[in-house]
Amino acid sequence: MLDAATEGLLAAAGDALDGTTNTFNVLNNSDIDFGMVQNDDGDFVELNHSLYDELIHSTNRDVRQGAFESLYATYDSLRNTFASTLTGKVKADNFRAQAHKYPSARVAAMSHNHIPEAVFTTLVEQVNAHLPLLHRYVALRKRVLGLAELHSYDLYTPLTGEPALSYTVPAAKVEAERALSVLGDDYVTHVRDIYDHRMVDFAANRNKQSGAYSGGAYDTNPFILMSWHDSLDSLYTLVHETGHSVHSWYSRHNQDYMYGDYPIFVAEIASTTNENLLTDYLLAHNEDPQVRAFLLNYYLDGFKGTVFRQAQFAEFEDWMHQADQAGTPLTADALSDKYAAINAKYYGDTLVADPEISLEWARIPHFYYDYYVYQYATGFAAATTLAQGITAGNDGAVTHYLGFLKSGSTQYPIETMRAAGVDMTKPDYLEGAFNVFADRLDALEQLL
Repeated sequence: MLDAATEGLLAAAGDALDGTTNTFNVLNNSDIDFGMVQNDDGDFVELNHSLYDELIHSTNRDVRQGAFESLYATYDSLRNTFASTLTGKVKADNFRAQAHKYPSARVAAMSHNHIPEAVFTTLVEQVNAHLPLLHRYVALRKRVLGLAELHSYDLYTPLTGEPALSYTVPAAKVEAERALSVLGDDYVTHVRDIYDHRMVDFAANRNKQSGAYSGGAYDTNPFILMSWHDSLDSLYTLVHETGHSVHSWYSRHNQDYMYGDYPIFVAEIASTTNENLLTDYLLAHNEDPQVRAFLLNYYLDGFKGTVFRQAQFAEFEDWMHQADQAGTPLTADALSDKYAAINAKYYGDTLVADPEISLEWARIPHFYYDYYVYQYATGFAAATTLAQGITAGNDGAVTHYLGFLKSGSTQYPIETMRAAGVDMTKPDYLEGAFNVFADRLDALEQLL
């Protein structure tokens, strides 16, 4: 902390320092026009963020390629603008860190929650050490899809064809409650309260903020914002955001205002534990080999997106801050070249190096969140450990987990997770998560 006058000056400069983030949000969510593309029915529709997430999963390759190329053509036309907004955000992070006498923006960001830097570096090291698992999965995807070339727009379509499971909103609510029942009656009561009392905005609308979120304040309900499609992915999103919302309810109703919130570092653990419990539930209640193959494929894609992909983002984010700190200009070309190199390292030689994917940095809102993305990866790995103990019925697993949800900010997050049964200063929980990935990859290969 600096003296009061200096802190006041920095606080007053907040709007100016955050200006490029606000510009990105307006441009990316409202002003941008991605053009018209064909959907699975052959109809021309206006592409938006929500529809893109749907079309990139299409089993029709022409549909997903068209969506991919149209989306990135738009970002390419605005590449210098997005480079300017992102660079502005990075410079603001580095300025704040320097002003508060931190050696780097990473140290500054992690120090807010007393997270040792080793948590970040261990994640990146462990993910890089296990990249052969991702390369193996990418190669399996190419073989099963029967493609001469595997492109970036082929990474999300289900390997087993059309999704074997789909859900309307009412059906998804029922399935979510069943999957989360392993956490006990009290937990499910709060889940049902959220679903039955209009605390979820499901509708996809023009200019609606992309993504999915759980929000609210200490004395409000925990509201969820998402855009629903009748898909397994939407069910997972609902369960994920429900994890946040019930976490918020427990912390706000068990702690005074001062400690009623919780750090971002543990927030993603609560949500991804729910995802892991849903996966365990669905695998336990589906014997059909086709359904099981779809679920295993879905889990591996989720792991790829949450652990590997978020660690990839974290590497890129860290490079941006270090490059700016060293005085390297973050031009659109520099950003694209580095992003393409990291992407190629992560996905290996099997994936064609599409020029469009080098612009993916332009569309990721979490790059404006200041060292946020790595917590998705650490959270998913920790959640794997917690979910395994809960599903197995280990003594005290549910009690310790609910205690974690109720603890709010009464302890620093590392100590909070130790009390819940996971030591995140060591690589063990990451290695355990990669073992689960490997086991389920083995199972998928055998089924296919």
